[in-house]
Amino acid sequence: MPTAALRRPALNVSVGPYLAAGIVVLFLGAFLVVPVLKVIQVAFQDPSSGAFTLVNFQDFFASTLFRQSFYNSVYVAGMSVVIASAIALPLAYFTTRFNFSGSVIIQTLAFVPLIMPPFIGAVAMQLLFGANGSVNLLLREYFGITIPFMKGLNGVIFVQSLHYFPFILINLSASLRNIDRSMEEAAQMLGSSGVRMFRRIVFPLAMPGYIAGASLVFVKVFDDLGTPLLLNVNTMLAPQAYLRISSVGISDPMGYVISCILIVFSIFAMWVSFLGMRGKDYSTTQKGGGGLSRRDLTRREAVLCYIVVLLILALVLAPHLGLLLLSFGTVWSFGVLPDGFTLAHYETALTSAWGFIQNTLLYAGLAGLIDIIIGTAIAYLVLRTNIIGRKWLDYMAVSALAVPGVVLGIGYLRVYYGVEMPLTGQPLATWWGIIVIALAVRRLPYALRSCTAALQQISPALEEAAENLGASKLRTVRRVVVPLMVSGLVAGFVTSFATAAVELSATIMLVSSEKDAPLAYGLYLFMQSAAGRGPGAALGIMAVVIVGLATYLSHRLVENARRNQAAASAPGGGH
Repeated sequence: MPTAALRRPALNVSVGPYLAAGIVVLFLGAFLVVPVLKVIQVAFQDPSSGAFTLVNFQDFFASTLFRQSFYNSVYVAGMSVVIASAIALPLAYFTTRFNFSGSVIIQTLAFVPLIMPPFIGAVAMQLLFGANGSVNLLLREYFGITIPFMKGLNGVIFVQSLHYFPFILINLSASLRNIDRSMEEAAQMLGSSGVRMFRRIVFPLAMPGYIAGASLVFVKVFDDLGTPLLLNVNTMLAPQAYLRISSVGISDPMGYVISCILIVFSIFAMWVSFLGMRGKDYSTTQKGGGGLSRRDLTRREAVLCYIVVLLILALVLAPHLGLLLLSFGTVWSFGVLPDGFTLAHYETALTSAWGFIQNTLLYAGLAGLIDIIIGTAIAYLVLRTNIIGRKWLDYMAVSALAVPGVVLGIGYLRVYYGVEMPLTGQPLATWWGIIVIALAVRRLPYALRSCTAALQQISPALEEAAENLGASKLRTVRRVVVPLMVSGLVAGFVTSFATAAVELSATIMLVSSEKDAPLAYGLYLFMQSAAGRGPGAALGIMAVVIVGLATYLSHRLVENARRNQAAASAPGGGH
């Protein structure tokens, strides 16, 4: 008996982690690595002979349409970063540098655009800032001018900048708060102040956060599919990849060449962010940095700050206001406001789109569950075991960030369209479950970060105590580790659920019938016609409310976990 008791834990320790790692590798290999490699392979493959060739890329760059799409995508992504920076910089600097009431509310409102997919706000922005939108109607009436806010590529840049600027704001604000204030004081003693000090001292020290946010904005804009499609701007890479595969077919090599370029540029943007940090020292001499020294504003400065902040907030919240007006409006055409207001659009949305809502709750719920299971497994294997190659599990999961949704969808169609389901005989790529898997793979990095953070807050001593009392490794994880991680796990689930609920890029490629379509696809269908835009806007408002509540719940759970951790670590907190 003693011998058996000693052998059982040894067997669990040696075999269990490798078994779990093998399952994770099989899942990520089958639904992330293989589809992406297949896309890359087909891009370099001769369609007739299957031999390696560069002809497909030569054909791509020989085509005027594809060259224009490539340049347009780079231009739109670059300009979106510039404009998003112009929006985020004042908000980040004002709220971290000065003492004035409402700074927390301002930061909170500035994050609101992230809870609405950009393609939903694109239609509302047309009604507000289009050629015959509210703003241009007023400008034409009072000043005799119009501004092409939403014309062609301008519209895509405008919508994307307003939607994704919070990525820069979040990261830049965090960097500004961690700057060693002694650096600022030393610069002031040497006579530097104002714009010069910001340009030469403050902003360079905050560069890590800015580059992280800017690279993320570039990747998101470069890969986005829904916004250009809804604004009828098809001369960009992501829309061209979708149109080639959906119209010509999955055998068309150009769709794969475009997908390959999308992957390369996503990886390139992330590489540039790491390259920008390499060889540079941004560390502070103070623990925690101390943050910039805040100062009170004079009355004149306060008025100017509030004017700038309120103008920015009015601009970034305009898509939500436009969507809200559209959801209640009877007819909104060539008018500053809708002709009348009604609740009929919400009734239509609830009756005709109930299937979309049900599918979304099912798909996003299953995807979130898959993510926290795999995220917990990867986090535990990386932090609590010494198995060979454990860090590569983390790298493999996080690499999903560099894979655009449209590329993943194309890869699934190519790999799994010829694979039949055991009972039904239908292609695996047309099964609704493949949408769930795509959503899970796309959102796994977010859940993984939550799971890793939750596990890092649990002392290994608790597990050692349980094992010393005779519990097996599996029982320790199930009865001790997972219950202590529950707040982080729920936060990870909610994050995955909220973001998967409005995913369009991957799902638009994989929806085989309308009855299996999720909410994002339904929104896209509604917004295609003028008659459907009212119910579509109502459905969009419901989507925003769902995502907003889920995001709020996630933040509350994370905050509660931090408070509990702080209470437990305080003297006498564990008794």
